[in-house]
Amino acid sequence: MEIKAAVVAKQGAPIQVQTLQLDAPKANEVLIKTVATGICHTDIAGRDLGMSPYQVALGHEGAGIVEAVGSAVTTVAPGDHVVVSFGYCGHCANCLQGHPAKCVRLNELCFGGANYDGTHRLHTPSGEAVSTFFGQSSLATHMVADEHNVVKVDAAVDLRYLGPLGCGFQTGAGTVINGVKPAFGSSMVITGAGGVGLAAVMAANLYNLDHLVVIDRHDDKLALAKELGATDVINTAQVDDVEAALREIVPGGLDYAIDTIGYTPLIKDCLHALGTDGKLYLVGIAGPLDISGMEVMGESKQIIGLIEGDAIPQLFIPQMIKYFQKGKFPIDKLIKFYSFDQLAQAFADFEAGAVVKPVITFE
Repeated sequence: MEIKAAVVAKQGAPIQVQTLQLDAPKANEVLIKTVATGICHTDIAGRDLGMSPYQVALGHEGAGIVEAVGSAVTTVAPGDHVVVSFGYCGHCANCLQGHPAKCVRLNELCFGGANYDGTHRLHTPSGEAVSTFFGQSSLATHMVADEHNVVKVDAAVDLRYLGPLGCGFQTGAGTVINGVKPAFGSSMVITGAGGVGLAAVMAANLYNLDHLVVIDRHDDKLALAKELGATDVINTAQVDDVEAALREIVPGGLDYAIDTIGYTPLIKDCLHALGTDGKLYLVGIAGPLDISGMEVMGESKQIIGLIEGDAIPQLFIPQMIKYFQKGKFPIDKLIKFYSFDQLAQAFADFEAGAVVKPVITFE
């Protein structure tokens, strides 16, 4: 079938909406009519850093309605409302132990550019293969994804809000709930008041922390963080010494830190501001950290990398939706909608920090 998709031809090239051919789903796959797709920093990395082979069709926070399923698919049926998340094999030791985000084939299935069986569903009109992103490429009018990527959701909930649950919001909330599991009355700092960071704030607010500190450089985002449960905020544009500012808030040192930005100096500030046995979770895409062993070992601190909130999407995403319905996970406060023909503006606003979570709608 013929679809419209957001494609990057080569590194450094702009995103362009192109007409592509989408092949029918195979036995293990699902054809989905896209309703909405969130934009996240990983899409920017896919555009600029070659995370998947060019040319690549972007998008990895999709939500839509099932139109057809392969003969082996049992978890969804035509007409179901679904969120599409990351790809995993379902068979390796990590998947079988309930940690699909640690799947040994994760990088291959999400960034290798091909579908589960190593072939392609996306092609140019002339027949050239186009790489899939995260096994979905949801910045498109339709997508074909493996059954493992697909999560059935409550049809009573507006699908336009649900796409970001497949990556950004799942990453932030899952890091807190599945990774940190903060103790009652403890303290935490979160760097970055974007979609991932604010999802972490909403999740952390469920634990009644004594101190929940958020760091960012935009006053409007910090105000939103306070609205969502942050007890303290630090604007890096107004503070010269972040570590000292954190020590002033929690003199004995913080229990937990979550970095969603990947900015090395800020990561080190948070590490130094942790107390004995403090834990630092790295979620953002960070470069070399230049951290000595004594900075970690001296006070028994831990640095932990976590992908996709260590979540099982088929279990975690419906749970987030339940909290959204109860008003305890107000993701609607983070979202601004754009039509597909406003794609370039959505990316521009996102990169300028003017919007927390842009969502492209297709209806």
